[in-house]
Amino acid sequence: MNTPDWTLRAAEADDVEPVAELRAVVLRPDLERLGRYDEHRVRQRLRDSFSTRWTSIVLAEGAFAGCVTVRPAASGGRLLEHFYLAPRHQGRGLGSAVLRAVLAEADAAGETVRLDVLQGSPARRLYERHGFTLESEDPIDARLLRRPVAPPAAVRR
Repeated sequence: MNTPDWTLRAAEADDVEPVAELRAVVLRPDLERLGRYDEHRVRQRLRDSFSTRWTSIVLAEGAFAGCVTVRPAASGGRLLEHFYLAPRHQGRGLGSAVLRAVLAEADAAGETVRLDVLQGSPARRLYERHGFTLESEDPIDARLLRRPVAPPAAVRR
C-alpha cells in the first residue's frame, strides 16, 4: 500500500467550503442509493455543524486531502464525525492511518468513540477493522462504537 506522508492541522474558518464540497462528493453515491441526496442539504448540514475547535484538516504530501472532526459526545466519550477523504486518497491506507491516530488519543484518555455511518457505506468496513461494533441502526444510519483499548500490560519477569 502506498500511503502518502500526511499530517493534521487545525481547521480554519476558510476551510468550511472545501470541506462542504468534499462531503457532497464523498457522500453522494451512498445518499443517492438511499434516496436521500439533496445537493443543497448535503453541504448545508456540514456548514451548520462545522467547528474549527474540533475539526482537523488532513494534508497528504502537503495538500488538502480531507478532514476529521472529533468532539465530545453528549453521552460521554468522543463523537467522530465528518471524516472524509478525497476519492483519490481512498484505498491507500490514509484513512486507516488517520483513524489510528484519532483512536490512539481516545485510548490514551480512556474514552469510547461513537460514530454514525450510512447504511451500505464501504466506510463501515474501515471502522469495523479498527474495532467498532454496531450499537444501533435504522434504515439510514448505523451507529457504531469502539470502547477504549488498554495498552498491553508490561511483561513481568
